Amino acid sequence: MDGRAASQTITDKIPHLLASGIELVVLSGVSGSPDRLVQHHQLWPLGPAGLRFELRHALRKRFRNRLVYRTLMGLASLILLPGILIEKLLMPLESSWSWWLSAYLKGLQLSRQQSFDLIYSTGGAFAAHWAGQRLKKKLSIPWMAEVHDPLVIPGTQPLTAQQKMQARVEVMICLDADVAIWFTDQALASAKTRHPELDNRGHALLPGIDRPFKVLPPYQPGSKMVLGHFGSLSATRNLVAFVEALELLQYQHPGMLGMMELHVYGGPLDPATASKLASPTLALSVKNAIKHIGRIEQDPASGLTGREQILRLMRNVDVLVLLHGHEPVCAEYIPSKLYEYLWMQRPILATVERNPQMVKILMGQGHKVIENKEQEYTVKDIAQTLFILFDQWCKVGLPDNGHTSPYTTHGAVVHILKILSHIHK
Repeated sequence: MDGRAASQTITDKIPHLLASGIELVVLSGVSGSPDRLVQHHQLWPLGPAGLRFELRHALRKRFRNRLVYRTLMGLASLILLPGILIEKLLMPLESSWSWWLSAYLKGLQLSRQQSFDLIYSTGGAFAAHWAGQRLKKKLSIPWMAEVHDPLVIPGTQPLTAQQKMQARVEVMICLDADVAIWFTDQALASAKTRHPELDNRGHALLPGIDRPFKVLPPYQPGSKMVLGHFGSLSATRNLVAFVEALELLQYQHPGMLGMMELHVYGGPLDPATASKLASPTLALSVKNAIKHIGRIEQDPASGLTGREQILRLMRNVDVLVLLHGHEPVCAEYIPSKLYEYLWMQRPILATVERNPQMVKILMGQGHKVIENKEQEYTVKDIAQTLFILFDQWCKVGLPDNGHTSPYTTHGAVVHILKILSHIHK
């Protein structure tokens, strides 16, 4: 799916795997586009909740007319409602859980037609790893699991059905996977603490991205200093602290916001940010400084995908804003957007939640890091850093830093192949 982190993590690897002489057969959901390089099977989940979720994407892609889309979606929801209610009563899990069975059955069918040397589950959704484990058991083929986000929230005991299932899938990975990969050092360390039997089958690997441009488009400063935030927002990853920092700057340096804007790209604003911007007490100058642009789709005129357009927009902002979030999982998670940002050679202003590895990566490339504290102090730190950047922008500008990112998809694939070479000896 264009621009979706979980999708590009595996899609970007495919050319490197093919170049290494590896043949691939991909099983995925139906929401994205069919891959043109490899045999690609797009599978619907078998549960009614999953069917309804995927139908939203499929129908929206097929029917641009909103009335037609809503009518068809309403009919589908009505038909599926009894099954969804029963499913949620018996299996109160994320809607994609039943995709594991679709992938398992398709994997069995494909295995009768050709032989496979490795099962590679990557996600994201735990259903991929569940399918991988069941196929390994059935076919006696080595299994590599690549875990994008921690399955168990650090410092907590699983309480809900969803949390317990994710913990169960982590057990499957740690007991049965021949190779298990996490995307941060701390995520791997926590998994090993919970499951010492994982031992040297567990690995940490930064996914990175490859150089997005053959020739870096020129950075062209404008009449205002533009901050750019790219990516999704949520209740725990929102722009409230940045809005309050702009408020503080307006109070301390009247008129400064007339020369500064924050452009917000991605999905809709989260409720906390939207509420803050709608507040009648918020100064008009602050509201006017924030431009919510939303998600960028494929451009029919240029043929550029949403992701390609976003990369060009990233190149042309003065400062890239990176929000880590405010929740325990952040200690074991690095936003994939970081790896795109590092290639842009623009200054990054990041807020980081208890993640020394992420701080080290950013500061090692010369970027600005604000480690989350009490809201009041975080706001002051953001405002102070923005003032420093603005002062520099006014006096000498904010030129490219000239750093080349060391975190590439190609490097990640080389590392993976080195690991796999040991299990096939």
